[in-house]
Parts: sequence; C-alpha cells; structure tokens
Amino acid sequence: MNEVTLTKTRLFEGVWEGVLTRAGEGDFTPDIEVTHQQEPVAGVEVTSKPDEQLWVVRVPVPLEKIADGVQTFVIRDRKSGEVLESFALLAGDVLSYDIRAEMALLREELDLLKRAFRRHCLDTM
Repeated sequence: MNEVTLTKTRLFEGVWEGVLTRAGEGDFTPDIEVTHQQEPVAGVEVTSKPDEQLWVVRVPVPLEKIADGVQTFVIRDRKSGEVLESFALLAGDVLSYDIRAEMALLREELDLLKRAFRRHCLDTM
C-alpha cells in the first residue's frame, strides 16, 4: 500500500507549494486534485524529482477566489479521495473570527465524507 504525504513548504506570490512523498514500492504517479467550494482549481502543477523520490506540488491561487471571508482549498488524491492537505485564506472582517476557517474546513471534509459514504452505499448494493 502506498502512503502519500503532502507537506506545505510555502505560500509565495499567490502560489501554494508543497512536497509530496510516498512510502511504498512500485510505480506511482500522483493524481492530485485541488478544489475550492467543491469546484476544481485550474493550473495545478505536479513536478517529479526522481533523484530525491518526491514531487513538487504548486497550486496557483486564482485571483477570482480571493474575497472577504474564509476561502478554503482542499488538496486530495484523486484516485483514493484522501485529503492530503488544505489551506485557507482569510480576508476582511473575518480575521477576528478565525473559528470560521476551521468551520469551512470541517464543512469541506464533511461533504467529502458524505460523497464517499454515498458512493460506498451504491457500490455495496
């Protein structure tokens, strides 16, 4: 079984960057999906570094997604549906209420769990 780990390295000039590593043998090609409010984010780059056995993940934050409030981005493995990482942008008056960022993340994860549960129920019928 492949255990995939995504670790944030920085958020710089509107691009979230992280390092993807894997524990396991055999061929593996990451299939990363980034969503914001359950809509895919375009321009995600996954670059292989075979000498170091890792991948560099770059997620550009779309300008149209920057707004007042909490904007949560969820990064997951498309094959397994596993959430690898997430990040939130806070702007405007919401900064004094950082609990909202946690609530937005919980909502995203709950929606993911609901979809996975429904898919599981359909598959077992």
